[in-house]
Amino acid sequence: MNNKKQLIQFFLISLAIFTIALLPVRFTLGKVGEVRIFGGDESIKDEMGYIVDESGPYYELFSKSDRVNILVLGDNDGLTDTIMLASYDMKNQRVDVISVPRDTYYARPDHKGAASQKINAIYGSQGVIETAKAVSDTLLGIPINYYAVIEFSDVEKIVDKIGGVPMNIPFTMKYDDPYDKPPLHIYIEKGQQTLNGKKSVQFLRYRKGYPEGDIGRVKAQQEFIKSAVKQAIGPNLPSVVKLGLEEIDSDITLGMATKIATKAIGLDAENMSTYLIPGGPKTVNGASYWFADTTKVGDMIEEIYNPPAEDESKTETEAE
Repeated sequence: MNNKKQLIQFFLISLAIFTIALLPVRFTLGKVGEVRIFGGDESIKDEMGYIVDESGPYYELFSKSDRVNILVLGDNDGLTDTIMLASYDMKNQRVDVISVPRDTYYARPDHKGAASQKINAIYGSQGVIETAKAVSDTLLGIPINYYAVIEFSDVEKIVDKIGGVPMNIPFTMKYDDPYDKPPLHIYIEKGQQTLNGKKSVQFLRYRKGYPEGDIGRVKAQQEFIKSAVKQAIGPNLPSVVKLGLEEIDSDITLGMATKIATKAIGLDAENMSTYLIPGGPKTVNGASYWFADTTKVGDMIEEIYNPPAEDESKTETEAE
C-alpha cells in the first residue's frame, strides 16, 4: 500500500538518515566506529543483534539486502504515539517508511488490561528493545538495526529551526484536555498555512475528527513529515542536525552514520515512499485494536525488499 505523501517518524528519518547523510564527514578514521553520535541509553545491536530467523519466510530477502532499518518512536509520556520503521536501501537509494498504528494488537499474556495489548504500551513498561522485538515480530521478522526516540518538545524545537512546516489543514482542529500529559489545548484553523513549532505539535497530537479515525491521523502525520523533510533541506539544515544531535535518543553509531553519508549523496525526498501496516480495526471486549493482516504484510515486505527493476517497469508500462 504505497502512499507518496508521510512526523515525528519521517522527521526523525530525516535526522536519523537524511540529515546524518549530510553531516560533514570530518572525523578521523580512528574515531569512526562504534562510538555513538546520539545519546542513546540502550543498544539494539547488543540486545537483539542483526540475526534473521533462518526459518522465517523472508530470510533470503532480509539476509541478502543492503538495507539499514531504524525504528522511530515518538514518545508521549511513556506511550509511543508514533511508531515507524525507516528502511534505507543503500544500494538503490530508497527510503521506505512503514507506519505502525499505535493501537496495533500485540498479545502480551503476562500483562493484564486491554490497553496493555496495544503495541504502543510496550515502550513505557518494557522499553525500546521489547518494542523493537514487537515491531519486528509484527512485520514477519524484519531486522531492526537501530532505534531513535523523539519527544514532542524536540519536534517543536526542530520545526522552529526550519522556519515552520507548510500544511493545508482540511478542517478546523479544536480540542481541549486539561488532564492529558502534558495538557492538550489545540486550535488550528482550516486552510493553507505554515505551522510553527507549537502548532505543529498540536497538529501531530490531534486525534478527533478524522473520518478514518487513528489511521486518518497516521496519514496526516505522513503528509506533515513529507512537507517537513522538504523544509529541512535548506540553509538551516546544519543547525537542525546540531539540534538533533543534542536532543535525540538513539543508538546509531558514528561508523554507521559515516557509511550512510558516503552512500546517500544522491538521496532526496522524492526517493521516499510510505506505507501503513496492512490490516483493519476490530473491537474486542470493548477495546479498539488494529489487527495486522499477515498475508498483506508479506506482500508489502516483498514490494519493499524486492521492487521490480526499473527497466522491467518501463517495459510493462510500454506494453500496456
